[in-house]
Amino acid sequence: MTSAEQTLKSRAGTARPEHLGHVIFIAAAAAMGGFLFGYDSAVINGAVEAIRSRYDVGSAALAQVIAIALIGCAIGAATAGRMADRIGRIRCMQISAVLFTISAVGSALPFALYDLAFWRIVGGFAIGMASVIGPAYIAEVAPAAYRGRLGSFQQAAIVIGIAISQLVNWGILNAAGGDQRGELLGVEAWQVMLGVMVVPAVLYGLLSFAIPESPRFLISVGRGERAREVLREVEGDSVDLDARVAEIEHAMKSEHKSVFKDLLGGTFFFKPIVWIGIGLSVFQQFVGINVAFYYSATLWQSVGVDPTESFLYSFTTSIINIVGTVIAMIFVDRIGRRPLALIGSVGMVIGLALEAWAFSYDLVDGKLPATQGWVALVAAHVFVLFFALSWGVVVWVFLGEMFPNRLRAAALGVAAAAQWIANWAITASFPSLADWNLSATYVIYTIFAALSIPFVLRFVKETNGKTLEEMG
Repeated sequence: MTSAEQTLKSRAGTARPEHLGHVIFIAAAAAMGGFLFGYDSAVINGAVEAIRSRYDVGSAALAQVIAIALIGCAIGAATAGRMADRIGRIRCMQISAVLFTISAVGSALPFALYDLAFWRIVGGFAIGMASVIGPAYIAEVAPAAYRGRLGSFQQAAIVIGIAISQLVNWGILNAAGGDQRGELLGVEAWQVMLGVMVVPAVLYGLLSFAIPESPRFLISVGRGERAREVLREVEGDSVDLDARVAEIEHAMKSEHKSVFKDLLGGTFFFKPIVWIGIGLSVFQQFVGINVAFYYSATLWQSVGVDPTESFLYSFTTSIINIVGTVIAMIFVDRIGRRPLALIGSVGMVIGLALEAWAFSYDLVDGKLPATQGWVALVAAHVFVLFFALSWGVVVWVFLGEMFPNRLRAAALGVAAAAQWIANWAITASFPSLADWNLSATYVIYTIFAALSIPFVLRFVKETNGKTLEEMG
């Protein structure tokens, strides 16, 4: 047995059963940031039409208010890593929780449209922070033998947050008699929808006081003894604490801090591998997935579905999203990232094409014809299912594995930025495109889903089963 195998075997045995429950609690608490990420991203779905009516704005202005949170997301994601290295992971979680809370209150009680937009940016900043801090913290605290499964908590929490937000919106709408602007608790129903996020935000903040700081950060600021205590909590008494601390210190000293200029080269500014990462990020968004989470209630109402039923469909779509994510988590290591991406692309093409066909029919008495209406509904769920079981998970796995060590941090940052920008482009453009031609809009998304197939076949290499050191 090699020394590396002995080390791995030793670590696999360190997280004894009596410690595993504590480790799961720590990971779940950190993943509350992911829950808020999903909740805050999707809760606006229930308020879109009410905001349009309340402030009497057109599709273009409405889209900017919905999409503006993504600017905050990009800023929060870009600054969270450096902030966490300076003040610690736990303190960043607490700041994020405060920002989520402030955003929820401000969004629920806006003075004007510009005020609502500002609080959306604040919430977006918190989302960006949570998207970075949660996975990083879990990876640093989790024992090696459980790191993959505990790391999946973040993605699971995101999709659960999306689903819960739609369920809560549906419940609030029913309580308000099916009217998004109906009075409830002294304000309009859509304001209650946005304000309810205070509850999980406060819970996130409280949980952050119940979990330990990352051993990696503690060592970086000279708190070695506390780092040993945390390592004993999560890895058990049998671990050689001095050896583990020395290992972390060595890894930190030997890390190459990649910078933007490391990515430059090749024919088109960036190195080819960086462009592939950008391509994966852009295709993930350009199939229109966030239309399903930001605008689904509006979409169904635009083709004649009753508001209460449209909110229910938004919830069932979110449940399908959870099912697809679980499928991806089960099969991503079994059949590989590349085959899963291709399966998902084919399924998305079918779902989106059927939606485009259904929406091409004229409304009869304000509704789609019965056949086309059912096809659109089923196709929307098919699209979300195939996205969730493939590109929703696989892209993040690819981005974490495909870059060589000397480029990984900087390249991942550029790819993530491309994803936020692409997300903003789709979110900001959908209302105007839908006003222009809803069917043609879905044809555009179908084309991007179809183009993702040759892109994967031609440029994307399988990363399953390879060590990070083998990537190049």
